Amino acid sequence: MRRIVPIALTLLLAFSFACGGKKGTSAVKYAVTAQLNYERGMKMLGSEDWIAAAKYFDFIKARFPYSKYAVLAELRIADARFGAKLYLQGVDAYKTFIKFHPTHDMVANGYCDFRIGESFYKMVPDDFWLLPPSHEKDQSSTSDAFRTLRRFKERYPKSPYLKRSQKMLLKLVKRLAAHEWYVARFYWERGKPMGTVLRLRRLLSVHGGTSYDPEALWLLGRAYRRTGMTDRARRTWQRLLSEHPTHKRAAEAKAALGG
Repeated sequence: MRRIVPIALTLLLAFSFACGGKKGTSAVKYAVTAQLNYERGMKMLGSEDWIAAAKYFDFIKARFPYSKYAVLAELRIADARFGAKLYLQGVDAYKTFIKFHPTHDMVANGYCDFRIGESFYKMVPDDFWLLPPSHEKDQSSTSDAFRTLRRFKERYPKSPYLKRSQKMLLKLVKRLAAHEWYVARFYWERGKPMGTVLRLRRLLSVHGGTSYDPEALWLLGRAYRRTGMTDRARRTWQRLLSEHPTHKRAAEAKAALGG
């Protein structure tokens, strides 16, 4: 007896294709063994036919529940959801796999956690010329991706997916730093130096190491001075001179320090 993927998942996957994914789905011909069905499902994953792939993997779970391929099928269903850009559903599936198979190789090597981080990364909005720049928009999805991938980096320092995660983290840090800089300037231009201080301190402590650092240190010193915290202003400018001695703001910081 044949069993297809649950209706809800089928509809979700089909909706994804309707929004720009691959058209149609390959014919599904179930095999007599779990291994053959798994191989056919993997072939469908390779050809980006997410619906057909999910059907094969769901069939394995139902027909061969005690096979090692049933466990792998759970993971590949998550991959099918990810491939179909159903990222939140994919995150749920990867988390479920981690919960029930914590010692599995694809958990131990960081694959599932990496995919969770990558799913959040994929949900970060891109720039579009008709809309405000991405750094001016709400950054909740960017923050989710940053936290998830940073946690992955800490938990799996030897993972084969580490380099890919680092590239994503670099882009996320730049995006979040740009947002903090935008908000800090917003407060500064409206005469709210303490708001500027709070945003710049966050930029430097959490999203530091970007090209915004020198300008952030210069403005932070000015904001400290504006609020009467002259000692902190001096320490901030001294840090600017120490860390970025050749930057154009270094000369201004030196002059502000009376040097």
